[in-house]
Amino acid sequence: MSSIKIDPSLHLEKKPDWIKVRLPSNPVFFSTKDLISDLRLHTVCESAQCPNRWECWSGGTATFMIAGDRCTRACGFCAVDTAKPFPLEQDEPQRVAEGVKRLGLKHVVITAVARDDMPDGGADHFGKTIEAIRALDPKIVIEVLVPDFNGKDDSLKRVLDAGPDVFNHNLETVERLTPLVRSRAKYQLSLDFLKRAGELRPDIKTKSGIMLGLGEQENELFQSLDDLREAGVSILTLGQYLRPTPNHLPVVEYIRPETFELYGTIARNKGFEFVASGPLVRSSYHAADFNPIVR
Repeated sequence: MSSIKIDPSLHLEKKPDWIKVRLPSNPVFFSTKDLISDLRLHTVCESAQCPNRWECWSGGTATFMIAGDRCTRACGFCAVDTAKPFPLEQDEPQRVAEGVKRLGLKHVVITAVARDDMPDGGADHFGKTIEAIRALDPKIVIEVLVPDFNGKDDSLKRVLDAGPDVFNHNLETVERLTPLVRSRAKYQLSLDFLKRAGELRPDIKTKSGIMLGLGEQENELFQSLDDLREAGVSILTLGQYLRPTPNHLPVVEYIRPETFELYGTIARNKGFEFVASGPLVRSSYHAADFNPIVR
């Protein structure tokens, strides 16, 4: 863990009234849960304890997490387990495609744990999953949320050559806090990675997201937005960081909804084509709302 520290006296335990999560009552939620279990699939909804999983699953949507549920990194914000990963399941791409079919999805999001144990970081597995879904229905909008593959160009090309519609890699936080928040990740590498993706495939939209409430300053956030625009990113998500367990980084500040609205307006004025900004916004939350700008 980085030597950078966040003042623990700033930590806020009590969640404000605007951080509310509906409990499931829609039967579609439970049928979606059963389908995911039946096909032996992982979702970032569960593994990362997403606060919106009740809403999304009740609508019959889910973000599939491939390459297992054990991550080789130990980021200070993330609820996904850090452990030695199991070998890849070779039939997983087909199982994901079957899940997409049975859920009737028109927009699917595919993400993965970091697989630094593999030479390509799991890029080929991403490519095979995209290709399996494309073979099922070429009209499905496919969004990928990828790790940085340690900046390897061949890995990046493998994913892009499979032809996703949206290529997402999250910056997660401002430059100053990156060593603390994102284990083994580098701020500039992420920006270069996104820029390179746009250069290789200008027909594919690039997307990124930032969590707020970790101790960033406004000027640092605005600099990160400028950096993302300089890298060619056109889709942005801004959401509130929520501490998954006491072992994770503390919440320094709960950003008010009206402030999120202001930041969203500022981001649009900076040139982002689509911005989702709000306390419970996550990378794949209402991802299908982005369809009009990718089709």
